[in-house]
Amino acid sequence: MVIYGYYYGGALLAGGAVLTYLAGWPYGVPFYILAVFCLNFFRDPERDAPPGPVAVSPADGKVVAVVPGPGGASRVSIFLNIFDVHVNRSPIAGKIKCINYKKGEFLVASKEAASQANEQNVLTVEGVVGGCRTQVTFKQIAGLIARRIICYKRVGDIVETGERVGLIKFGSRVDVSFGPEWTVTVQPGERVVAGSSVVARIPEGTSA
Repeated sequence: MVIYGYYYGGALLAGGAVLTYLAGWPYGVPFYILAVFCLNFFRDPERDAPPGPVAVSPADGKVVAVVPGPGGASRVSIFLNIFDVHVNRSPIAGKIKCINYKKGEFLVASKEAASQANEQNVLTVEGVVGGCRTQVTFKQIAGLIARRIICYKRVGDIVETGERVGLIKFGSRVDVSFGPEWTVTVQPGERVVAGSSVVARIPEGTSA
């Protein structure tokens, strides 16, 4: 459980208890329901990253786009609804080379325009995967409801594959960009799990 779940859930339970005491149990029920929702939203299950020259999903959710880029690059976009786990994880092991926060709009996160227009936090991790030096960039993107992006890491931090790096509160989106050395292994419509679902792979024999 992420600590924010205890804050929100505890406050709502306390509010429900006060209303129940002052006005009767029907007035406290909505607070109890919201408390359960918050405790569920901020859950943080353990995940095991698979071995091999792979990149794992940085988020739970549904793949809404796989977009080819210049020079063989590619982008995978993942939409998180309010019932998904919202803890974000590093796709690969390595060193965080760059973190850039950008203010923006709060469009519906499943829309393609959200990738550039919405408030976002962009992290780049550089590492060696399968003998190939590579870097992967991923964005924590706020959505229509989400208004708070949280990042636990700083530039220079060393992370493992699937390590927790932050979270986005409520519905949101995560984009992850790969260079030409990577082969994307997911398709739009697939559901992925942060830290354990493989979203891209470096083919055997690739060097850089």
